[in-house]
Amino acid sequence: MTTTGLQTIIYPVKDAERAKALFTALLEVEPYADAPYYVGFKAAGQDVGLNPNGHAQGLTGPVPYWHVSDIRARLAALVEAGGEVLQDIQDVGNGRLIASVKDPDGNLVGLLQDPS
Repeated sequence: MTTTGLQTIIYPVKDAERAKALFTALLEVEPYADAPYYVGFKAAGQDVGLNPNGHAQGLTGPVPYWHVSDIRARLAALVEAGGEVLQDIQDVGNGRLIASVKDPDGNLVGLLQDPS
């Protein structure tokens, strides 16, 4: 089971158009995904996402996603170590799986597994 590091961060946003303009200016790239439910950018080896539904899903700030090879095993290990599941494993399209937990201090930890 491998963790390949933080490669994705998702920001909950209330106004996707304003956030898209800000991140386009910051990253100097256009979004690769631009849908009502998600705006995604790729820059400098990072995937930066804007989630217009994030606040409704309980997100209060950005969520860093650790890329892992076995999301089920990593999620179970985090729960065993005292983490609380905030979002159970979910397929967000094309076989990409995500989940998130709160650590004992309330920090959000995201997990992401790309299809093999």
